[in-house]
Amino acid sequence: MIAWNDNEERASALPGVRILDLSRVLAGPFATMMLADLGAEVIKIERPGAGDDTRAWGPPYDASGRSTYFDAVNRNKRSVALDLASPAGLAQAKALAAQADVLVENFRPGLLDGLGLGYDTLRALNPGLIYCSITGFGRSEQAAALPGYDLLVQALGGLMSVTGDPDGEPQKVGVALVDVLAGLFATVGILAALNHRRDGGQGQLVEVDLLSSLLAALVNQASSYTVAGVVPGRMGNEHPSIAPYAVFPTADGELVLAVGTDRQFQALCTVLGAPGLARDPRFQTNPDRVANRDELRAALVGSLAAESADAWASRLIDARVPAGVVNDIGAAFELARGLGLNPLVDLQDERGFNVRLPRNPIALSATPPTYRSAPGDLPQPGPAAGTQPPVSGG
Repeated sequence: MIAWNDNEERASALPGVRILDLSRVLAGPFATMMLADLGAEVIKIERPGAGDDTRAWGPPYDASGRSTYFDAVNRNKRSVALDLASPAGLAQAKALAAQADVLVENFRPGLLDGLGLGYDTLRALNPGLIYCSITGFGRSEQAAALPGYDLLVQALGGLMSVTGDPDGEPQKVGVALVDVLAGLFATVGILAALNHRRDGGQGQLVEVDLLSSLLAALVNQASSYTVAGVVPGRMGNEHPSIAPYAVFPTADGELVLAVGTDRQFQALCTVLGAPGLARDPRFQTNPDRVANRDELRAALVGSLAAESADAWASRLIDARVPAGVVNDIGAAFELARGLGLNPLVDLQDERGFNVRLPRNPIALSATPPTYRSAPGDLPQPGPAAGTQPPVSGG
């Protein structure tokens, strides 16, 4: 019999909070890992014999043979193999839900209702339950037919239309960003519901979908359409409203300039040895620079050709001009380490192998995130191994 841990006590932001994780892939597991880092107890239900889909998403793999994709979002959890399509597995899941504070799921809309694990059924069993449902496109009949994969949402949600070179094909972002955003929105919703439950003990339904998460996260690109009726397009690394704000070639390597104020532009021109650019009527204000971005870029490229990206970045940062080189991921972690941000945590899995992961970026002075367990191996099957219905959204 699977049971919650009644004896675990520790200083954390979410002591005693029990989360039943029925989600797979990225958005849901990311949310439950964030909450686990903050102290919640998380039991993760996985398919017998296969587990979370991401266990098979490799290479690369860690020293224990697990995919690093699975590792990325499944620390601080206890995995359990249950077949939700079997009577025994379903009964065990209901027993866990009856004592849980939060349930997170990302099945295709309607499937858990048919199994007796939907919100209305479990709310009657556990009125204080916070039930977080993550879908790709909502719960309508039309939405349920659409598979909730991050790449598809990036395309349908407009993100690819503003990503990439204007003369090239639409590009996806280099990470499953929509899933991460939806996971963060789900985390915020769950925390808000937990706070609401403090007065009266009432749970509620929290719903997050990938498409709405992306539309909300398009921020200024979205408001250019919703407020001004302007449909943005692909601009490569240029910014629609700020210049210079892009990647520039130098004598050696690429340099990023993120010049957001007139003062910064004047300082940039001084460092480049071209103070006259700041007095040029075409470039004196940001709207001027945006209107004449092609001429400005040509002038900057000519000046930047004199030195390397590293040399320019050092001089510009000294002048308080936002600038930097384009790091790969390894160099990015080294930068964070050099800045004293301590970006990594080391955990030992049940076989004794080290699993090194990015730390939780939230710093709390009294109840900081904790790292109690590494992602684990797929457990032995629980009651009545079999198949489990397909996942949707994240």
